[in-house]
Amino acid sequence: MHVVIMGCGRVGSTLARSLEDRNHTVSIIDSEPDAFRRLGPGFNGDKVTGYGFDQEVLEKAGIRRADAFAAVSSGDNSNIIAARVARETFGIQQVVARIYDPGRAEVYQRLGITTVATVKWTADQVLRRILPAGAEPDFRDPSGTIRVDQVPVTEAWIGHRTVDFQMQSKSRIAWIDRLGEGMLPTKDSVIQEGDLLHLVMREENAAHAYSIFDHGPEDN
Repeated sequence: MHVVIMGCGRVGSTLARSLEDRNHTVSIIDSEPDAFRRLGPGFNGDKVTGYGFDQEVLEKAGIRRADAFAAVSSGDNSNIIAARVARETFGIQQVVARIYDPGRAEVYQRLGITTVATVKWTADQVLRRILPAGAEPDFRDPSGTIRVDQVPVTEAWIGHRTVDFQMQSKSRIAWIDRLGEGMLPTKDSVIQEGDLLHLVMREENAAHAYSIFDHGPEDN
């Protein structure tokens, strides 16, 4: 993946190094050239001086070949403007914006921009939202055997029973986020459009679970 980051503060620099450690390419934008010192001498990505909501700056950072964009500067307005430009002008689907005001964050969620409020912020949270589903679990137990992933429902499974998905994927649905509330599935529960599934599975079964999730129910 190629990821463009706006903001080279503590979060942005940590996120950039974490992505490079996972062999992704990174361009990071900041209006202050001195901010790039936080990246350290080992950083191999592009450092672009400017504002992340400026289309020319985004072009220089490789936004047209980017798979994801993260706006993590210290300003809510700048982050949201940049996130909207990345999504609406350049068509980037994986967009995350750091928002200090949780009330405003909820508004922008409705626009399709994933927001992370400061009170629950970590670079790891953004990382999990940027990388493809299954690349980085929400939780892995100390033995590395069990993982928990949150996955938006695919069209192929809408209208199908949760028990059928669990049986075919060899995973368990711990809970479902639906319309802003958490719910525990029962044997009669049906997967609906917009559901966010929290899956518990063995690490060795993850590839199989994601294959079933992407391709839909197997014929009986």
